[in-house]
Amino acid sequence: MQKSRDLTTGPLGRSIFLYSLPLVFTYLLEMLFNIADMVIAGKYAGDRALGAIGSTPQMMFFCMGFLMGMGGAVNAIAAYFIGGKKTADLEQTVHTGAIISFFAGLFFYIMAFFLGRPVLLLLNTKAELFEDALLYFRICSLGFVAMGIYNWGNGILSAAGDTKSPLVYLVISGGMNVILNITFIVAFKMTVDGVAWATVISQFTGAVMVTVRLIREKGDFSFSFGKLRVNKGKALQILKLGIPSGMQNAIFAFANSFLQAAVNSFESALVVANSAAINIDNILYSVNGAFYNACASFIGQNYGAGNKKRVLNSYLVCLGFAVLAAWILGGTCLTFSRQIMTLFSSSPRVVELGRYRIAILACSIWIAAFMDGTTAASRGLGHTLVPTAIIIMGSCIFRIIWILTVFARFHTILMLFMVFPVSWTITGAAEIVYFLSLYRKIEPKTGN
Repeated sequence: MQKSRDLTTGPLGRSIFLYSLPLVFTYLLEMLFNIADMVIAGKYAGDRALGAIGSTPQMMFFCMGFLMGMGGAVNAIAAYFIGGKKTADLEQTVHTGAIISFFAGLFFYIMAFFLGRPVLLLLNTKAELFEDALLYFRICSLGFVAMGIYNWGNGILSAAGDTKSPLVYLVISGGMNVILNITFIVAFKMTVDGVAWATVISQFTGAVMVTVRLIREKGDFSFSFGKLRVNKGKALQILKLGIPSGMQNAIFAFANSFLQAAVNSFESALVVANSAAINIDNILYSVNGAFYNACASFIGQNYGAGNKKRVLNSYLVCLGFAVLAAWILGGTCLTFSRQIMTLFSSSPRVVELGRYRIAILACSIWIAAFMDGTTAASRGLGHTLVPTAIIIMGSCIFRIIWILTVFARFHTILMLFMVFPVSWTITGAAEIVYFLSLYRKIEPKTGN
């Protein structure tokens, strides 16, 4: 039996670091496994397969974003009840969250399957890549149910302080993904369908493992099929937090679909280069995501315990770690950008265009920590609606306006990718102002 981990006491910097370290490796390995998919596809199935897969990330993230939002909502609510020692509320959150996450995944599978073709047409997907992109997306959408379950389980475990189990599950499922990729593409001569099926199988493997982990748990955050029922109050709490968070992620994907359409307006080599370079962005984002997850969990538990000072300190320490990680990883990716790009393609033009994108993002990704880290902090306090509105205005609508005006005026790669640091700066400043207003309203409990 493993009891939930108390995040309300002990040295904060050391606690956050030890909590986040397994998450860093988890997210990093997840991205490395995804990169392995792209490398195998690019090397053995060709640039066409690589470009087809790279034509779908915004569509994928639109659906995945809602599932991640639900998992984040379960995490924040569970952390609050753990911090407040409210066992009955925690049990209701665990089982209601499971039902909501399952049906959310099913809904997005159905939606993705039927809307894949018209959305790809809207994005002006290259004709030579279209059918492969559609096939890849439709197969991958089968995994949305698994993703919903995994994000729910991961949210519960993270709230309870267990960040090691998801790392183990990822090593197993991710290793399976790579092996299946090699088997399907190299041995069976499949192309994008092989990459997609390998992904789906590994996702369901991860979902099963996290569910079994919670079933075997005998502590206060265990799961039982016999207790599966919807608690109206907890469902409303999860949806109140999860829908705005999901909308935030999904709207990012919607705004970035304009970016993808802008990329598609250049030569095919840039489409391929962008498909490869996005993987480096994802590594930088995902490693920082470990500290955002820690931020929400630590703030949630300390908010539930009424420890106001530790809430603010948790935010500052997590933000500091995220910025430092962005500097280290960004510098590393910038230094080895040529070697990284040659993993995906042997075309000199593709390599140089990919290095250009990597340079812009690697030098500015640290700015995003102030936006995403502060949004996670507000979620830990149980607020996502206003942060989502800020995201919509500062990073989504602003990006669309930028692409339709500044980029349309100059139509250069630099003006296209500069939208990222500019939007991060604007949005991050607004998110900080809102979080500080929430923090001032916290009433500390007696003795803290």
